[in-house]
Amino acid sequence: MRELFDDVAGHSPLDPQEAVRRATRAPQRKRFYKEAGVAPADGGFSVTLDGKPIRTPSGRPVVAPTSAIAEQIAAEWNAQAETIDPLTMPLTRFANSVGEVVDRVDAVADDVEKYLGSDLLFYRAGHPEALVAREAAYWDPVLAWAASELGAHFILSEGIVHVTQPEQAIKAARRVFPADPWSLAALHVVTTVTGSALLALALLRGALDSDEVWAAAHVDDDWNVEKWGVDEEVAARRAARFIDFRAAVTILDALKPQTPAAG
Repeated sequence: MRELFDDVAGHSPLDPQEAVRRATRAPQRKRFYKEAGVAPADGGFSVTLDGKPIRTPSGRPVVAPTSAIAEQIAAEWNAQAETIDPLTMPLTRFANSVGEVVDRVDAVADDVEKYLGSDLLFYRAGHPEALVAREAAYWDPVLAWAASELGAHFILSEGIVHVTQPEQAIKAARRVFPADPWSLAALHVVTTVTGSALLALALLRGALDSDEVWAAAHVDDDWNVEKWGVDEEVAARRAARFIDFRAAVTILDALKPQTPAAG
């Protein structure tokens, strides 16, 4: 199993786009197990193949923080047919990624923070007016939320001219990054596939739901589709990103604190 996901891991274990590119070149392997299951493990739950726990490509144990997450990963393994297709196993790829960076959470947080210096939401179209208005409708509420709820006040720019963001704003946003590796990794995935750490934080904190985040991340793309039609290559990349986006959303939803029912 280890070598099966070795190519899928990519150069950066938290880069889903690189993972997909490399996976398309990786040979598929025949299913070598009868059944995937879940077993208690130190620190959480392991996914087992015929009773043996799975490991990351480098040999580290994969330990899910909840039984529900482990069961969903096991379901991906059980859904495989005669050959194993890593592209249909986004939660397994995600678990492998977390296992590889579990002792480097600060580096993952640093990578997310970089997006706060050049976030998608900061760079606005200058024309046409309809696109300017659409970007404002989707993105301004997120910036207002960041200012009021996080104390993070960012600067906007027209076009692609770089603008240096206030260090205080970046630090304020970073303070709400999750500490646990699984939530942080999910935040990283949402950030990289949308191009926006602010959208990822809005999802994490419940300011936007996943559909709203995905729509906000593709305002410009959808505008181009309306004007020029669908570019099949762009659409394929978007579909691949969406698979990893949904996996990250699944993790964040599973790790949300449960609100006790009213008595």
